[in-house]
Amino acid sequence: MPRTRKPDVCQPTGSAELAMLDVYMPMMKSSAIISAGRLGLFEALVEGPLTAAELAEKIHSSRRGTTMLVDFLVAIGYLEKNGESFANTASTRRWFTSAGQVDYTPGLLWTHEAWAMMGSLAETVRKGEPEQTLWEAMIEKPHLGPLFSAYMGAFAADLGPDLLRHVPVLPGYRHLLDLGGSHGLHSIRFCQHYPQLDALIVDMPSALTETGPEIEKAGLAGRIRLSPGTLQEHDWGGENDLVFYLSVAHNHSADENRLAIRQIGDSMNPGGLLVIHEYVAETSLDALNAAFRLTLLLETGTQTHRHEDYCAWLKAAGFSAIERIDLEPREKGSLILARR
Repeated sequence: MPRTRKPDVCQPTGSAELAMLDVYMPMMKSSAIISAGRLGLFEALVEGPLTAAELAEKIHSSRRGTTMLVDFLVAIGYLEKNGESFANTASTRRWFTSAGQVDYTPGLLWTHEAWAMMGSLAETVRKGEPEQTLWEAMIEKPHLGPLFSAYMGAFAADLGPDLLRHVPVLPGYRHLLDLGGSHGLHSIRFCQHYPQLDALIVDMPSALTETGPEIEKAGLAGRIRLSPGTLQEHDWGGENDLVFYLSVAHNHSADENRLAIRQIGDSMNPGGLLVIHEYVAETSLDALNAAFRLTLLLETGTQTHRHEDYCAWLKAAGFSAIERIDLEPREKGSLILARR
């Protein structure tokens, strides 16, 4: 059966004859996909197609409500219908179930929480900064920390193979410093792949609540340590060979990043490697990057930074041999590698 290519959701639309459809339909699409994730609907179909009645029983929901939800998920290309039975599309199975390469269901659960935050976007735009940052919200609502970490863990699982492919680890490297490594998956992956490495993960206490058990499950409790704390108030030691600064810089101002990169440099052995993963701000922003910058304004009050900014910070901190690697697909962002 030929697959219908989905439209690029990162491109602006503005083509609806009724302007409100550009508001209503994205809202309904997101709500339906998030609800399916919360109900475990996609996972319930992993073992094969089910009728609406069978699916409703499996996810403990009403038959009427389940029928309406799956009909819409078929219409937007997330489910397929054959006769009276419903099944995941190949893409849905790939991205939102345990049978796929990466299960982004934690991202759906996180987005459910983010909906409420988006309600204050107008006030944030008016003020130019958030009334409450995401980190402050995590202190007030402790359940947000593990949810966000699980979402970042799903992204890390997707990014992990790219890191192994592009990050050269020399035989003499011994110490990995993983800044903002919450979920621990990058440290776990590299320590498994390179037996000579040990790792230290630095992140806020609220982001590390589930990390210890994951490290123990991987059998690496003797080689990976946790160090709760903020990047601004931390001693990272002075013998690091490999430092990860992955998806962290966009949560900090230019001055904070300049200071952090200098401190990273001071903590590294000669010949060490710093790996930055980021969404680099371009002169002309596409819809995805512009949306991400607006999200950052709301959640942290920060923004993405230009490649030229990173180069300036790195050179000022004594780094050289700076290399940029743009990942594919483009939604994965870019790596910036620099030698100390």
